[in-house]
Amino acid sequence: MIYCIGHSIISPLGEGSQANVEAVKAGRSGLKIHTDRFESVEPFCASLFDTPQEFVPLCIRSVEMAKGETDLADPSTIFILSTTKGDQLDLFTPAQSIARHFGNPNPPIVVSNACTSGVCAQITALRLLDAGLYKSAVVIGCDIQTKFIISGFQAFKALSPEPCLPFSPDRKGLNLGEATATIIYTSEVRKGWRLEAGSIHNDANHISAPSRTGEGAYRCLTDVTEGIDPAEIDLLGVHGTATLYNDDMERTAIERAGLQNVPMSVLKPFFGHTMGAAGVVETIIGMELIQRGIFIKMLSGFGGVNAAIRLRCE
Repeated sequence: MIYCIGHSIISPLGEGSQANVEAVKAGRSGLKIHTDRFESVEPFCASLFDTPQEFVPLCIRSVEMAKGETDLADPSTIFILSTTKGDQLDLFTPAQSIARHFGNPNPPIVVSNACTSGVCAQITALRLLDAGLYKSAVVIGCDIQTKFIISGFQAFKALSPEPCLPFSPDRKGLNLGEATATIIYTSEVRKGWRLEAGSIHNDANHISAPSRTGEGAYRCLTDVTEGIDPAEIDLLGVHGTATLYNDDMERTAIERAGLQNVPMSVLKPFFGHTMGAAGVVETIIGMELIQRGIFIKMLSGFGGVNAAIRLRCE
């Protein structure tokens, strides 16, 4: 297990984890209709920064807010970047620029595994630190929306023209979002939240459609809840994209895993789908909302990928 020693979120809802948590508690959403953000793109509903952001400076600001007393230049620290599109499809160069900004000598690791990237990046940190290869890991999640991304999701007919309604019979699709978030983990025993387990499965069902039986998500959930009574779990952070088949798949997987009575959080109506940042943003919000207890975070994505983690704070 590894321990969280710092975190931050920068999103259209505010700067800093606390500002974002307070926005969620107040029911404030970043979603709104955009009619002229990108040329030749139909109007869409999303959570976007008022001023277009540059990828690397945005990530650096997030790390600065999260780092506390951590020596980020120490060779025993590894930088892990979770992103699906990077700096307009350049993934490694921005990761390297971020690590070098903080004087870190190690080649950074980029995790780009569709929508599960933010959870997979945390599992990568868990594995590296548990193996003794590093003492701390800086996990950054970030994606910025572009004409390419918006038009691509519109071509899929996956975007809702209004704020999304996850798990509702009236849902019309997802909303996209922008954010960056950072979690810093250490292998040194500390008080507070610890990441105890992680699981990744691919159901190999379809390039863009989830398994109707929720097989991959189900296996991830049973892996991270092994030996845990569902009554002990205080919160299950679901993916909740509000797309027809993903919501149905998640419901099926949750019921198969016997977790249907666990309290659940759905955060896409506040942040939109922030892609590579989603797993990091939503993990932080979950930890801050319940303060202590057992927290499960699950995500699914294109290509049949699924991931889940278990965190605990006593």
